[in-house]
Amino acid sequence: MEPTLISVDYFDSSALVKRYFLENGSVWVQQRCANPTRVIITADLSRVEVAAAFASKLRGHFITEREYQQARANLLADCTQQYLLIPIEPGRIEEAIELTSRRRLRGYDAVHLACAWWANRLLLQHNLLPLVFVTADLELLQAAQQEGLVTENPLSPISGY
Repeated sequence: MEPTLISVDYFDSSALVKRYFLENGSVWVQQRCANPTRVIITADLSRVEVAAAFASKLRGHFITEREYQQARANLLADCTQQYLLIPIEPGRIEEAIELTSRRRLRGYDAVHLACAWWANRLLLQHNLLPLVFVTADLELLQAAQQEGLVTENPLSPISGY
């Protein structure tokens, strides 16, 4: 019996939020997260970004208080039990700053890309499969591709939703 290859996905917050509420791309994200051969990594700051997206949905009356609280509880559980969180260290910040000089990126998007690029480099140094950078943000997707990362967009017709 051959060993199962583990694949690593880096989810930015635009993709991760789709796991918690039904919207375009949610089914694809939920299936990807449920796949036992995939490891999901993200920057530690995703906890704040995703929670802020939940709060925005609540303020906009797109979800109820109960749904908001449940989503926050699920996010917290997933962050402690399922996701591997990359801490934001000075080296990642320096890499993010450098990325902003080469690519058109918002601040936290640059941090996400720097974290993914760093993790991908570690995987490749250990002769493992490259990670897949998952985002629904088209500018960030393009920047990740230009930086040489394998990418997936949960909103892509190929990905399905």
